[in-house]
Amino acid sequence: MKVLCFGSLNIDYTYQVDHFVQKGETILSKDLQVFPGGKGFNQSIALARAGLKTYMAGKIGTDGLFLKKLLEENNVNTDFIKVSAVEKTGNAIIQNDKDGDNCILLYGGTNQTITREHMDSVLSAFEKGDVLILQNEINDMGYLMEKAHEKGLKIVLNPSPMDEKIEQYPLDLVDIFLLNEVEGAQLLKKKDISFEEMISELWDKYNTTTILTVGEKGAYYKDQQMFFHQEAYVVKAVDTTAAGDTFTGYFLKEYFSGNIRNALQIASLASSIAVTRKGAYPSIPTMEEVKERL
Repeated sequence: MKVLCFGSLNIDYTYQVDHFVQKGETILSKDLQVFPGGKGFNQSIALARAGLKTYMAGKIGTDGLFLKKLLEENNVNTDFIKVSAVEKTGNAIIQNDKDGDNCILLYGGTNQTITREHMDSVLSAFEKGDVLILQNEINDMGYLMEKAHEKGLKIVLNPSPMDEKIEQYPLDLVDIFLLNEVEGAQLLKKKDISFEEMISELWDKYNTTTILTVGEKGAYYKDQQMFFHQEAYVVKAVDTTAAGDTFTGYFLKEYFSGNIRNALQIASLASSIAVTRKGAYPSIPTMEEVKERL
């Protein structure tokens, strides 16, 4: 089984602030750091650090060549990343407040100019039983999902960031949903709903394996036979930027090994380590670190 993460590669500009900027307000940031990022990049790193043989596909400009190098240094195959000589790599403006929460403004850049020819070329290297992991930061996702399904790939979707395009995708082709409580509420178009009701209704609506992460309340899992709840590990959060991406990588590593309970525990522990560190990619722990914490 080969694991392909086809997604975004970003340059993250992270500003340390007391509080998030409000409409009409100008504030000074206490610090600025530049990190590699993008949900595709982060999840590829997490998958590889968790121990899966990972392939990353996507597109960057020449300003993002360092992203490709970092992936390679983390044992991610980058043969399917295209480089544009004229376009700019996607980027993110991240505000990080004193409580460790964040808000993010994205610029798509090359993440939004991926061609169908590129997608077809990448998928030709994979076969039935391989896994395609997707987020919502690249263009033409519906086409990519349909072609992957035709080839018999298992499709994992993390519908983040949520927008109106999500419901235009062929969601009936998704084999595994990984999402948080905000995304779940948006998909169901409901606000006042318990987490147990949310995951049950997501299952009823999409009839596919669903993992719902709910921050300090832990995570929920539901498939046709099983329902689990995993408590969160209590830590002091510094930066939550890559917590969900870390959870995704570690959950899938253990899930494909056949132990769902263990997958929830390992993924929750890994993400609890990630939030105690600043930045996206630098915060993702190695499997050795996670096992030490166990």
